[in-house]
Amino acid sequence: MEIQQSKSNPSALYTLITVFFFWGFLAASNGVFIPFCKAHFHITQFESQLIDFTFYGGYFVGALLFYAISYISKVDILDKLGYKNGIVLGLLVSVLGALVMIPALHSGTFGFILFALIIITIGFSIQQTAANPFVVALGPPETGSNRLNFAGSINNIGTLIGPIAIKIILFGRVSTIIPPDKISLTAVDTLYYVLAAVLLLLAVFFWVSKLPKVTSDEKIEISKKPNLPLFFLFIAFLLMAGVNQFSAITGVPKAFFVYPSLLLVMLTLFLSFTAAKKNKEGWGAMQYPQLILGMFAIFAYVGTEATIQSNLGALLKTPEFGGVSESDLAPYISLYWGSLMIGRWTGAIGAFKLSNTVKYTLLIIVPLVAFGVVLGVNYSSGVDMSKFYPYVFFIFILIIAFFIGQQRPVRTLVIFGLLGITAMIVGLCTVGHFSTLVLISGGLCCSIMWPSIFSLAITGLGKYTAQGSAFLIMMILGGAIIPPIQGFVADSTQGAIGGISGIHFSYVVPALGFTYLAWFAWKVSKELRAQGIDLDHVAVSNPKH
Repeated sequence: MEIQQSKSNPSALYTLITVFFFWGFLAASNGVFIPFCKAHFHITQFESQLIDFTFYGGYFVGALLFYAISYISKVDILDKLGYKNGIVLGLLVSVLGALVMIPALHSGTFGFILFALIIITIGFSIQQTAANPFVVALGPPETGSNRLNFAGSINNIGTLIGPIAIKIILFGRVSTIIPPDKISLTAVDTLYYVLAAVLLLLAVFFWVSKLPKVTSDEKIEISKKPNLPLFFLFIAFLLMAGVNQFSAITGVPKAFFVYPSLLLVMLTLFLSFTAAKKNKEGWGAMQYPQLILGMFAIFAYVGTEATIQSNLGALLKTPEFGGVSESDLAPYISLYWGSLMIGRWTGAIGAFKLSNTVKYTLLIIVPLVAFGVVLGVNYSSGVDMSKFYPYVFFIFILIIAFFIGQQRPVRTLVIFGLLGITAMIVGLCTVGHFSTLVLISGGLCCSIMWPSIFSLAITGLGKYTAQGSAFLIMMILGGAIIPPIQGFVADSTQGAIGGISGIHFSYVVPALGFTYLAWFAWKVSKELRAQGIDLDHVAVSNPKH
């Protein structure tokens, strides 16, 4: 690959990180948008989770399309197109989706809304595939990782501000007693008009800007065997996408489509894992067990991260959790996504060459400052955050976990996985505000997992690293499948378990997700040791999907 390196271009970098902001902004906003859609369109908890399914599924579809085109053409299509043009294309696709969302909202058809949302996120998938290497190309290579960390921090700011901004748009600056299904859709129209306009301006800026040209005509080494597993993963996606239609046409209960979609993902990766171990030829990146294990780990991680907050609105509406209205939900969602920001800011300390004294001092100060930022942003929107002060207890647990983990991916992932399991179990066994804070602390547990999983999964792949990275990005599919699974568990167990509501019991789903992630850390360390890889020298970077 030939990279025509240019001098640092701060204006382009600042514009590019705005795109990172919008990825986080809309992903976190789903936690507020989902309860609104549930009330406005009178849909079930399972159906409401199709918003997350569509949002994350769009990433899978976009990445799969690029893989398919590259496979057929035998040339990396993104390298051929150019990263700048790839971002412009992705922005224009997202503009189209934002404009389609407006008639979709007024149509009263929930499926039309999902169609518009998947167009937006396919555009995001294209942007994300191009943006990460492009950030590196916007200056000296030796400072590329610093720019990626900076871009990731802007993504976290988007996740913090998104729920608050959506709350103000839908409900006004102060809480209101107006039911969500009575709110004018004009306010939501405004959101998507603004989104379309901003993304269009960004596309124009990138089109006219003189930026580094990053292209390659290198032929891709054909690996045919992964195509069948990817096909079955696509079938799993379709099963979940069409569950309502399939159930209506066949008369078969939804459970016969919902659970098989998850089972198909698990079975496909398990069979690929065993087949590739027997004969590595033709499997490409999937010949490495750490990658296939990591693919399901990314699947479980993204799904767990998304589903905790996606179902939180329904949980907080129950009497045992305070009967929180949709208009008062934003600070809870903001604190959850802010928790991921707190952990990632803390984890980024290890990327810098610092003395142990400075590093240990920052490990204490940074998470507390980040928590203060979360509180301050919410206070600025008129929300009284005093009831969230006790959350500082969980911040101190996070600090202790970082001291024990010492930036080692296996140890870090095991610790945070076990903490996640503990948080979900405690949350299942308790009710009220304390239980709410415990479940929200799942965000702290998720915060550092992506870089740990990613670094472990691609270790030792050599020339297949790029292909393996693409497969890992596809497994963002977990954010499309796991939240609807939890929503279905909530609907199907309502009133079936004495003393606990269906939505409360459904938090067993993220508990199982954390369980796999802790097991993955142990299992992948064994696989890497068998390949003669010393895990003490695996650095934890901080990429963010």
